[in-house]
Amino acid sequence: MTSNIVVEQRGPVAWITLNRPEAMNALTVALMRELGAALQSLENDPGVRVLVLTGAGRAFCGGADLKDVAGDTPGAAIAAFIEVAGPVVRHLAAFPKPVIAAVNGLALAGGLELVMCCDLALARESAKLGDAHANFGLIPAGGGSVRLTRRIGPQRAKLLLFTGRFVSAQEALELDLVTGVSADADLEGDVQSLAEAIAAKSPLGLKRMKSLVADATRLSEEDALRAEERLAIEHSDSADAREGLAAFGEKRKPVFEGR
Repeated sequence: MTSNIVVEQRGPVAWITLNRPEAMNALTVALMRELGAALQSLENDPGVRVLVLTGAGRAFCGGADLKDVAGDTPGAAIAAFIEVAGPVVRHLAAFPKPVIAAVNGLALAGGLELVMCCDLALARESAKLGDAHANFGLIPAGGGSVRLTRRIGPQRAKLLLFTGRFVSAQEALELDLVTGVSADADLEGDVQSLAEAIAAKSPLGLKRMKSLVADATRLSEEDALRAEERLAIEHSDSADAREGLAAFGEKRKPVFEGR
């Protein structure tokens, strides 16, 4: 446990909880430093196969703590925050293991940006999500304008960016901002069940599939297809691929080691 986040391992699943409930888990330089250190540690832990990110209390994350940037020199304060937070957000987006956002409540501005960095997101029925920067005369700095546009298209992104309005969990599902909606009481269990199902798969295969999906968003179709072919050939010689094929032939569950 640290002052700003809580890290808990539940079997092969590590849960990171943003732990500033009195401030809607608003992001500070200190919190982002702790989150970055946790990501580095969990990335290198072979016992962790899936990561879950959630928030304590009624909010997932209300965005950056505006008290830290209000004052005579907000530009300097925001620059200092971005210097620390930017690499952490990029690390989360590029994390080599599957990452699930458990959206337990409000996910606004930087909170929405964190959700969009995750591979999958399940939200409580009562959760609300939004960009919200426009409500305070600000603009995104954690990838919100980029990831939101790529996720839902420019027109719908502009609607959320320009109005600062919040959307319900169901609307977020229809917009593809989340991948599932759970009853409020069921979110934690649903996320853990999903994470455990994913954790049972080949860690090496998951890492490589995650990289192929990233390729599909940045490469031409032909280049992405070629990359997939090359990696499939390479992967077929891995210990996990051999174990999967052996388990199929022996009619048993495979035991993957991530190599």
